[in-house]
Amino acid sequence: MFFLTACMHYGDSKNKGARMSVIMHLPTDLVTEPRQNRLLMGLPAAEYDRLLPHLELAPMGLGEVLYESGGLLKHVYFPTTSIVSLLYVMEDGASAEIAVVGNEGILGVSLFMGGETTPSRAVVQSAGYAYRLRADLLKMEFNRAEALMRLLLRYTQALITQMAQTAVCNRHHSVEQQLCRWLLLSLDRLSGNELNMTQELIANMLGVRREGVTEAAGKLQRAGLINYTRGHIKVLNRPGLEMRSCECYRVVKTEFDRLLPALRPVTHKSNELTH
Repeated sequence: MFFLTACMHYGDSKNKGARMSVIMHLPTDLVTEPRQNRLLMGLPAAEYDRLLPHLELAPMGLGEVLYESGGLLKHVYFPTTSIVSLLYVMEDGASAEIAVVGNEGILGVSLFMGGETTPSRAVVQSAGYAYRLRADLLKMEFNRAEALMRLLLRYTQALITQMAQTAVCNRHHSVEQQLCRWLLLSLDRLSGNELNMTQELIANMLGVRREGVTEAAGKLQRAGLINYTRGHIKVLNRPGLEMRSCECYRVVKTEFDRLLPALRPVTHKSNELTH
């Protein structure tokens, strides 16, 4: 049923064929319901019920670009099982990740902060699903619903903290520490302990050379913290990974927990990392 709904929502898309391919290849257990997104879960029933008929299931394929820098925002996205990287792209094409967004947040904060465009590129880092909402509907609800407004503004403050801490981390900490931070932030937004991501893509996210990621991943693997094979990363020892990370991960996590204390991620029995 979810597959049929997703196909219907994207029936008018110019990229229908590509999206249909994504639907057919995503695992069926990743199909979700809106309240697996923590912001939607945190809304009062009345506000959630007003949004629910307008939320569209969106399959998110690995590497799919949701927004380009300077592009007009027509929708916002509430990820459930996917993770999206926000990248700043330089004039020469080089890029670096400034934040990650998963089931704790929303993509498109520029929209309700007073802008119609975003300076960053949004790229799917981990395939899965999200629910999208038309920009005009989000702005209308933001202006009429106090609870939604407060929730989105608190989330935005937490996101700004993540962006600032990422900039500091990229400047002052080793590639190994950056990789640990990146893995931990990603795992916080997933229901398991495995990620599909090549070293080249990780290097692009962190804004470092691929050789640096290869060396850092090798150290973590030799220490028994991760297992890495052909673009597949499995975390074997999360506490050990946290010990190898710099303080940046803890700063970001603490701020999210402080600003959004009532929101708890949807957990799964298969999640070995729930704590």
